[in-house]
Amino acid sequence: MLTVHHLRVSQSERVVYLCEELGIPYDLRLHKRNPIFSPPELYELHPLGAAPIIQDGGDLTLAESVACVEYICHVHGGGRLYKKPGEKGYADFLYWLHFANGTLQPGMSRLNVLRAAKAAPDSDGFKFAQRRQEGYFKHLDDRLGKVEWLAGEEFTAADVMVLFTLTTMRTLVPFDLSGYKNILAYVKRCSEREAYRRYKEKADPDVPEEVFGGPAPKHFFEWRKH
Repeated sequence: MLTVHHLRVSQSERVVYLCEELGIPYDLRLHKRNPIFSPPELYELHPLGAAPIIQDGGDLTLAESVACVEYICHVHGGGRLYKKPGEKGYADFLYWLHFANGTLQPGMSRLNVLRAAKAAPDSDGFKFAQRRQEGYFKHLDDRLGKVEWLAGEEFTAADVMVLFTLTTMRTLVPFDLSGYKNILAYVKRCSEREAYRRYKEKADPDVPEEVFGGPAPKHFFEWRKH
């Protein structure tokens, strides 16, 4: 049995969501933040303590979102939701699969660190980080104005990877998406999928619905109290 360790309100939601899209059996283990970082039991599973962490067959423990997604798609999903070389949209699939954690998420985190450090908004470093983040969102919005799903006509693991960054991550790094109509339409399509609703009910029922809208949602610390 595949075991999925999910740190609530984190990027490990991708793995739970993926399993639901694939319709495969898995054992879900939920972990709470302590108070915002990973709890000790995740460090017992992996030296970095960073979710997602999956276990399989009694002798495999694997971390890193893309690694977990690729492993599950091929080992448990029969290659579904993963484009193959030679298939239409293969290069687009690869690009957007890695875009979330390779470009978009680091860019958002960079700007958030500058804000936390109270960097002056008119400083060169802040303006550069803000310009880059806006460029990433425009790039994504332009793509979604041309296609229904990131790899083209079919929903794939690339969509699973990117959705977290546009929704739940906004409770940790609040930002406004109101100016990006194509991204918002895409978020609506994804979040209304039955598999996504099953993931949310099982793993993150407390995440507010406002993460699917345009305005920046409340920070995790604010809504977690209620």
